[in-house]
Amino acid sequence: MAAKAMLSIALFLFVYLLLFVTVMGITILCGWLGLMLIIFKPAFITIMVGVGIMSIGVLVMIFLLKFMFKKHTTDRSHLTELTREQEPQLFEYLADIVGKVKTNFPKKVYLSAEVNASVFYDSNFWSMFFPVKKNLQIGMGLVNSVSAVEFKAILAHEFGHFSQKSMKVGSYVYNVNRVIYNLLYDNESFQSLAQQWANASGYFSFFVRIAVAMVQGIQWILRKVYAVVNLNYMGLSREMEFHADAVAASVTGSAPMITALLRLDLSDNSYNTVLNYYGDKIEAAVKTNNIYPQQYLVMNFLAKESKLAVENHLPQVSVQYLNKYNKSKLVIKDQWASHPSTIDRVRELQNINNETTDSDNRLASALFTDIDTLQLKMTENLFAGIDYGGKESFANAEQFITEFTNNYRTNSFDEKYNGYYDNKNPVVISAGLAISNSPDYTGKDMSSFFNNENVDLVYTTIALENDLVLLNQVAKKEYQIKTFDYDGEKYASADSTELIPKLEKELAGLKENIGQRDLDIYEYFGWLAVKRGKEKELTDCYQSYLSIDQEYPVKMGFATRMIEATQFLHVTNSYEVIESSLAALKEVEKEFKQEISKLLKEQLYEPAITRAINDNFNAYLLKNWRYFTRPEYDNDSLKIMFTAMSDFQLVMSETFLNRKRVLLNYQVDLEDHKFH
Repeated sequence: MAAKAMLSIALFLFVYLLLFVTVMGITILCGWLGLMLIIFKPAFITIMVGVGIMSIGVLVMIFLLKFMFKKHTTDRSHLTELTREQEPQLFEYLADIVGKVKTNFPKKVYLSAEVNASVFYDSNFWSMFFPVKKNLQIGMGLVNSVSAVEFKAILAHEFGHFSQKSMKVGSYVYNVNRVIYNLLYDNESFQSLAQQWANASGYFSFFVRIAVAMVQGIQWILRKVYAVVNLNYMGLSREMEFHADAVAASVTGSAPMITALLRLDLSDNSYNTVLNYYGDKIEAAVKTNNIYPQQYLVMNFLAKESKLAVENHLPQVSVQYLNKYNKSKLVIKDQWASHPSTIDRVRELQNINNETTDSDNRLASALFTDIDTLQLKMTENLFAGIDYGGKESFANAEQFITEFTNNYRTNSFDEKYNGYYDNKNPVVISAGLAISNSPDYTGKDMSSFFNNENVDLVYTTIALENDLVLLNQVAKKEYQIKTFDYDGEKYASADSTELIPKLEKELAGLKENIGQRDLDIYEYFGWLAVKRGKEKELTDCYQSYLSIDQEYPVKMGFATRMIEATQFLHVTNSYEVIESSLAALKEVEKEFKQEISKLLKEQLYEPAITRAINDNFNAYLLKNWRYFTRPEYDNDSLKIMFTAMSDFQLVMSETFLNRKRVLLNYQVDLEDHKFH
């Protein structure tokens, strides 16, 4: 991959030099023509036209050279620098790992808030030719969710990047990528310069348009090169990750890196859960002094709910757990991914199978002198940009976990369903909701219908449906790949047309089996209702669920049409295109507003419409908002519209889930009291 990356750099250099020589020639030619015109007939108009001709080459040359003066500096505003004086034990730990990896100590060590660790450095075009010292960034969310030996493995992985000879190649490709990106997309300063020159005189605007057209031609060529360079860069990045993992395994053994990798998703999800919780509390001015004990509590709570083992105070996530709901047999190598998948990395580490040489199972936080103070500082940084108006109150860990667990229970389906309905909806078999003719299910209970086998059947069906979507894209050449693996066998992309009918037949069989399970489930709960004389109550639950089930796709269709009608707002358009698109949007908006009005009057949706949502809807319905008046958009009006669109989808989703939950909870109640 390093060799391929170097070849892609060579391709870029060849293309760039060819473009540079061509543009240099054009610049000289334009300069000569402009000068000759002025000398041939000196006059105001010839001077202006001559200068305009000269400016064509100058502008294009400026465009081609501007990247040399662009410096990429990593934003450090969210980082806290750690020093040896502050954290002697940590720095001694780092020095020990650096010695084992045989690399250089980082220039600086920084602490960030999130679940992550990384290497970074400031760079520009010239850093390809001069050495750059690398910095180490450590995430407090990561420190909070790994053991000391796992932390050592992760740090050894990062120092593995320090030691890689291919890191220099990666640096070259990275900088070439940034050069091309700068030329393709980072053009605000150039466009401003061209606009200023065009505005200086009407004589110049014509020549500026020529220069811009030439620049667009250069960008078309560079887009082709960018695809090649970026593809090889991503391939090299993936290989470097595998290599850094091997370095980690050589320092600590394979197991610590494996257990850390497997837990990262759970840890990151827990961290973001806490952030989202306090994001929803901004209006109530509730915050916390320290989010990290709460991240830890959520992580272990979710582990317990998922029946994961806990060792040394940390959840032990297995490969089987990660694959529990992923039943896909289709493997398409993501050539644009910068990192291999967790499963692929774990597989490679298992193949290395180095024996664990360190048994330090303390929490990684023990390596810091004053972890509490650092956690408080990181939390303070996270909340620093939020204005609470001086009215904030603070929730402690106990208050948080109590409310979190209550919300989790309220918004989750009962564990007796074993995840069967997490990505599937209940099916009402009888159109007339007749439940009185169910067979006798004496001796049965819910575990008979929601066992692992039946749950696997649901997720196998979902996976197969998704696989077929991808394979149909491959067959239609909408997804450009050469080969793919299915169920352990390699196929050429052309083979997808033969494979698809077989999988469609398999899918039909799976759906038939699920249909039978759904019939059994429907009849079972009907039988329970009859036994307890609760036919009417169950029928009412079904009817309420059916009403929203039938309305949901229809009403969400209005939101979808609004989303499609507003796509033009996300790209730059001429005044004429904006105004014609707005006229089309207004037609779609009439029906959308009618649906919001209906929503506000229907009792079914009332529980999901909070006071804030109600106010937003009424503000949107208040008048015919004008979203654009030349020369600019009315951002306040657009905000009102987009808030109404978002709230509409939220109300629909919340109402659907609520009706689904009411039905499923009632069925559990029938189960729990079937002998009463």
